[in-house]
Amino acid sequence: MPRRNLHLLLAVAAISLVCYLQKERSRYGHALVGVLNHIERRYLEPIEGAKLFEGAVEGMVGRLDQYSTYIPPEHRTEFEETVTGRFVGVGIEISLDPKTRQLLVVAPLTGQPAYEAGIRAGDKITAIDGLSTQGLSLEDAKQRIRGKPGLPVVLTVVHEGETKPVEMSIIRAVLEAETVLGDTRKPDSTWSWFLSGYDGIGYLRINSFSERTKEEMTAALERLAAGRPRGLVLDLRNNPGGLLGAAVSISDMFIESGVIVTTRSRGGRIRETYTADRKLLLPDVPMAVLVNQYTASAAEIVAACLQDHGRAVVVGQRTYGKGTVQELIDLEEDQGILKLTTSSYWRPSNRNINRPRNGEDQPDWGVSPNKGFEVVLQGEELARWIRWRAQRDSRRPSSHDDEDQRPLADTCLLKAIDYIEQSTGKVP
Repeated sequence: MPRRNLHLLLAVAAISLVCYLQKERSRYGHALVGVLNHIERRYLEPIEGAKLFEGAVEGMVGRLDQYSTYIPPEHRTEFEETVTGRFVGVGIEISLDPKTRQLLVVAPLTGQPAYEAGIRAGDKITAIDGLSTQGLSLEDAKQRIRGKPGLPVVLTVVHEGETKPVEMSIIRAVLEAETVLGDTRKPDSTWSWFLSGYDGIGYLRINSFSERTKEEMTAALERLAAGRPRGLVLDLRNNPGGLLGAAVSISDMFIESGVIVTTRSRGGRIRETYTADRKLLLPDVPMAVLVNQYTASAAEIVAACLQDHGRAVVVGQRTYGKGTVQELIDLEEDQGILKLTTSSYWRPSNRNINRPRNGEDQPDWGVSPNKGFEVVLQGEELARWIRWRAQRDSRRPSSHDDEDQRPLADTCLLKAIDYIEQSTGKVP
C-alpha cells in the first residue's frame, strides 16, 4: 500500500476515534436536543425555543447545590445590580434551607426597608404577594421581591421563635447600603467607633462585603486609630457574605503575613492562594470577632483567617458554612448567565469552610468559637436580640412590648469585652 494511502487511512481512523469519543461525551446533549425538537414539533401548543432552553438549563442547575443558579436574559440587569451593591429591592439576603427548601432570610441590611419594617434574620418567607414560596427557586424569589422603586411588595413571614405568619407590606427602594457600621450613632447620624461605657474599646460591624467595604473599613479604622484603642471588637453576626476580594482586603488589614484563604476546585486542586502583604492596622490591640449561625461566606473567610493566625478569638456560635465560590459564565448569544459553583473556600489551616450535605455533625466545616467563648443565642432569645439591635440602629421608639424596651445584655458582646479587659489587665 502506498505510504500516502496509509497516512490517509490513519488520519481517517484518528478522526473517527475523536468523533466517537466526542459522541460518547455528548450523548446526553444529543438526547436533550432530541427532546427539544420533539416538543417544538409535536407539543399541543406552540412554544418558544428560548423558553424551552431556559427551562432545560434551570432543570439541570436545579440538580446542583443551592447556590448554583441560572439568570435568564430578562433578569440580567437586576442581577448585575446586586453585584455592584446598588439595586432596587427591600434589602434582604435570602437562601433556601438545604433540607426543607424553605425560603429563609439570612439577614436584612441595616437601615433598609425590610430592616425598618421588622424583617429579621431567620425569618421564614412563606409567600410573596400572596404567592406561596414552596417550590420557588431562589432566583425566582429574588425577582418577585424586586421591582420598581416606590411600589410595595407583601411578604408573608414567620419570625424565628414564633408560629403565626404575619403579612408585611414593604416599599421597594433604590438601595446603596453602608456596609461598615458602629454600635451607636452620634447626634449628626455618623457612627461612633467606640463602645459606649467601655473606655477605649473599638467596635466595628460589617453587615455585608461589597465593592465599598474596603474603603469604608479603612476610613473607620483610621478614625479609630486616632483615638488610640486598647481593644477591638469586629462584629460579623448576621453577615451573609459578599465579594471574595472584599473579604481578602479586610483580612489583610489585620494579619502580617501568610495565607488568608485558598480556593480549591474539583478533586481539591488549589486554584488561587490569597496572602497578606504586611499592611497592618492596629497590630498590637487584642481583638475579638463575633459570629453566629447566620454568619456566612465572605464573613466566614475573615473570621477563619483571624482565628487561624491567632490574631483574634472568635466568640459566639458556629457559622452557617457557606464556603463555595460561584463563577459567572456568560452563555452564547445573550442567553443569560450561569452562576455555577466551581470551587470552595479553605481556611489557612487547610480546613474546608463549606458545610457538606447531611454533614451537620461533622466537626470541621464553618467557623466555631474558640474554646470557652461559645455563646448560643436562638429562638425567642435570638429574636429579641435582633429586635433590640434594630431599635438601637434606627434610634426610633420600639413597636414591641415593654420587655423589648428594657436594656438588653448582649451576652456575646459582653464575652468579647471581658476577653479584651482581661487581655489588657483591666478588671471589668
